[in-house]
Amino acid sequence: MTNKKILVTGGAGYIGSHCVLALLNKEYEVVIFDNLSTGHIETVETLQKYGKVNFYKGDLLNTPSLDEVFEKENIDAVIHFAAFSQVGESVTDPQKYYINNVCGTLNLLQAMLKHNVKQIVFSSTAATYGEPVYTPIDEKHPQQPINTYGQTKLMIEKIMDDYDRAYGLKSVRLRYFNVAGADSQNRVGEWHNPETHLIPNILKSTFSGGKTFEMYGTDYDTKDGTCVRDYINVEDLSDAHVLALKYLENGGETDYFNLGTNEGNTVKEVFKACEGITGQNIPVNICPRREGDPAVLVADNSKAKGILNWEPEKELKYSIKTAYQWEKINELR
Repeated sequence: MTNKKILVTGGAGYIGSHCVLALLNKEYEVVIFDNLSTGHIETVETLQKYGKVNFYKGDLLNTPSLDEVFEKENIDAVIHFAAFSQVGESVTDPQKYYINNVCGTLNLLQAMLKHNVKQIVFSSTAATYGEPVYTPIDEKHPQQPINTYGQTKLMIEKIMDDYDRAYGLKSVRLRYFNVAGADSQNRVGEWHNPETHLIPNILKSTFSGGKTFEMYGTDYDTKDGTCVRDYINVEDLSDAHVLALKYLENGGETDYFNLGTNEGNTVKEVFKACEGITGQNIPVNICPRREGDPAVLVADNSKAKGILNWEPEKELKYSIKTAYQWEKINELR
């Protein structure tokens, strides 16, 4: 067991908050740094009930607020989630994404070097691969992002390579596929405004005042005409971050790993599973394809299994069930 102190940027957000719980479960102390632009103070207050969590409201673009955290807290390593992540918005307002995601990360790395913190786990994305040349996608797949969001994450990965070569700052980049589900004890969950992710949007359409669910594209070259995606449970994903941290603590070299299940589900399959779990017929409106949506995105996760000793355990239906429980609890938010 450990009492090492981990700085979690974006720890008040969806994936960050679940990762904080996973760290607390392994007896790490946690410092959350979040500007609450998409995260929630209520989430921080919940997390503080389950272990030692200090919170700083601050922005990565504000270097004095970053320095304050490193000066006050004896940080051992960093897990970096804080970023803007709306793909569509990244295309229409790229400047916002380059400044926040890339410049913000540069400020974080600068503060780490200044305070001699040399280990970081970075929240990257399958969007760095762009249109798949083959599936399942392994880590050798070309990285050719088709949107600004993926481009910013790829830039940060390249920056981290340079920082390793020049300064010995070790990083693990975790490239997520589609994240789903909520904490199995309903302590934290997905809470976006607006919500853009498939599963919570299907589930929200079952509540009073819900809207018709919009399904984009039913003419893809897949088994039922809808897009295939690899849905990874958020708790399994969080466990991978703790294993990545342990890997660095044990002297691991800079590396990158796909986080997915090696399996794909179509939008129609997800929709049907949501209907089964909610026991409701969900109204649906079939819409044309969205630009930039590949037909199939599925991870080859064998590298993470082999090196990090990580194994995704929870099935899609479990993720939907926990997400539904969370949505029911928070319907009146």
